[in-house]
Amino acid sequence: MFCVPSTEIGAIMNITKGGLVLFSANSNSSCMELSKRIAERLGVEMGKVQVYQEPNRETRVQIQESVRGKDVFIIQTVSKDVNTTIMELLIMVYACKTSCAKSIIGVVPYFPYSKQCKMRKRGSIVSKLLASMMCKAGLTHLITMDLHQKEIQGFFNIPVDNLRASPFLLQYIQEEIPDYRNAVIVAKSPASAKRAQSFAERLRLGIAVIHGEAQDAESDMVDGRHSPPTAKYVAAIHPSLEIPMLIPKEKPPITVVGDVGGRIAIIVDDIIDDVDTFLAAAETLKERGAYKIFVMATHGLLSSDAPRLIEESAIDEVVVTNTIPHEIQKLQCPKIKTVDISMILSEAIRRIHNGESMSYLFRNIGVDD
Repeated sequence: MFCVPSTEIGAIMNITKGGLVLFSANSNSSCMELSKRIAERLGVEMGKVQVYQEPNRETRVQIQESVRGKDVFIIQTVSKDVNTTIMELLIMVYACKTSCAKSIIGVVPYFPYSKQCKMRKRGSIVSKLLASMMCKAGLTHLITMDLHQKEIQGFFNIPVDNLRASPFLLQYIQEEIPDYRNAVIVAKSPASAKRAQSFAERLRLGIAVIHGEAQDAESDMVDGRHSPPTAKYVAAIHPSLEIPMLIPKEKPPITVVGDVGGRIAIIVDDIIDDVDTFLAAAETLKERGAYKIFVMATHGLLSSDAPRLIEESAIDEVVVTNTIPHEIQKLQCPKIKTVDISMILSEAIRRIHNGESMSYLFRNIGVDD
């Protein structure tokens, strides 16, 4: 299991060369908590910048100190207004570029639009568009965490460090869940099985997979436009041409592959946003005999009525990291717990600025992690 010893980090965190500037691109004060934690760990002051919305909703950025020849790190956490968040980042990156910064590194713990990374019908691959916009604005490096699909790194023509939050979640399981040895790691759909397997192997626990009609529908109709020509049109191409039709999917009744009876069930995923699939999974696990249910994810978007639904559900605890601010949701639902990942982001910033290897932060990380 990968973990950064706190004593070692504490000993080296303040050792940074000169010429580092740390900015927060958020105009929303509730989104600046992570930036303050990172600055505190690095032993530097936050850079002076004004980010605000004009009365006509245009975003304005005014950098109030020199960045010429310096390494600029721009921390941007995603607020509920995701499009404003993106514009704040792009405008600040471009402002630093035109102010002759030596390098401009974006620290975006949750990469927005990451779920739109595949073609769906006649849609578009929006995460590719966003990557191109960031590079065009002047970004020279990106630090992010647990991309929804690792292949998103290929959308950029700059270096991307995709850090992992799993060490901190694993540590939480070991330290905060009594009798975790009696737990089983659960994938709420076959698509999440690799992540669940990674957790299970590191904790030396069993694994269970929920399969059936309640699984996540995100995997449906993702590759291609799915608009075959009508039978009349096909026949018009050539009278003898018969294109075989793909047999439509028929999901089997919901089943749990693996034993969860009398066990603690820990559902793992990368994002928890719309909680319906998690609630359905929790109900199924309760029916199969699980006596406690935890949900663990890196990014807690927790949109809409998610806090209320979680509070009223069979889920005992939801554990997410602070890649996205969710203090309001925690007030609405005491079941939501937070794991701080500012330590690994701070260390990544320090190593990049000092020109040190990043391999230390990826120890024991496999291809499937």
